[in-house]
Amino acid sequence: MRTIKGPALFLAQFIGETAPFDSWDGITRWAADCGYLGAQVPTSDPRILDLKRAEQSQDYRDEFLGIARQNGVEVTELSTHLQGQLIAVHPAYDAGFDAFAPPALRGNPRARQEWATDQVARAIRVSRLLGLDRMATFSGALAWPYLYPWPQRAPGLVEAAFDTLAARWRPLLDLAEEHGIDICYEIHPGEDLHDGVTFEMFLDRVGGHARANMLYDPSHYVLQQLDYLQNIDIYRDRIRMFHVKDAEFRPTGRQGVYGGYQGWAERAGRFRSPGDGQVDFGTVFSKLTQYGFDGWAVVEWECALKHPEDGAREGARFVRDHIIRVTPHAFDDFAASRVDRTAIDRALGL
Repeated sequence: MRTIKGPALFLAQFIGETAPFDSWDGITRWAADCGYLGAQVPTSDPRILDLKRAEQSQDYRDEFLGIARQNGVEVTELSTHLQGQLIAVHPAYDAGFDAFAPPALRGNPRARQEWATDQVARAIRVSRLLGLDRMATFSGALAWPYLYPWPQRAPGLVEAAFDTLAARWRPLLDLAEEHGIDICYEIHPGEDLHDGVTFEMFLDRVGGHARANMLYDPSHYVLQQLDYLQNIDIYRDRIRMFHVKDAEFRPTGRQGVYGGYQGWAERAGRFRSPGDGQVDFGTVFSKLTQYGFDGWAVVEWECALKHPEDGAREGARFVRDHIIRVTPHAFDDFAASRVDRTAIDRALGL
């Protein structure tokens, strides 16, 4: 067993246009002041991390890590969620996801995909240069518009989508193997990897690749009505990252899982700040500790009701209160006795 590291904060939801959220120095000082020891860093905003400079310049990397340490936080992982999303985009989502790409590439899906693939590859290399061993991402999605089979899906459609998804990711997984980086896919609605079954479909197509792993976030499972505790038992060997994000699901006679096109505050299923929802985090932390999870507990703040800065500060305390410092010995060692083989045979009547 290992003691889970934390608390850490995923910075994506907090980066903004005003201080302290508009610079690496400012946002890391603020995170440390909230009580965080680590920061999970998105790679889509050069104000926070310039991937190109990070790959090319040791001085830039030293400065980046030095600022974080000086401010009291450790860089836990890099995130390529937005770039990973663009590796596979169904045309129905082209307009929406174009915003994730540089302006010059918008309206050009092929160029956008090539850019995204290069960005993920660069983040893998930078992760290694920063001394990290895992990276967060999304898988992207080609089959998502066909989630509900009405009208009937064309035979072979899902298989072709997953074959293509695997073909696009396999070179990146091989690159990750070369650099010793686990790619941790956040299992998330909107992605083709959105539950255990779809993760396994992908895993089969990449030959059970050792670098294809999971970012475990129980909030997405609550909203799908999936058993998020059994999920840990099943995929414990592939869970390499952990987002502490809460959710609640309160169906009514008017709406359920699909939410009726309502905004987040009006949905039957909605994200909440840690501790305000229905996730049994006591058991989640217990299971991950029992199975030897060696990563960070990273708060991803998303809540339909609470102010983000309040949620961030509360989240740091919440994680600290849930981390289990593992015991160095069995609780009943005080009663242990040294018994030789003769005594054992006598106790068993042998």
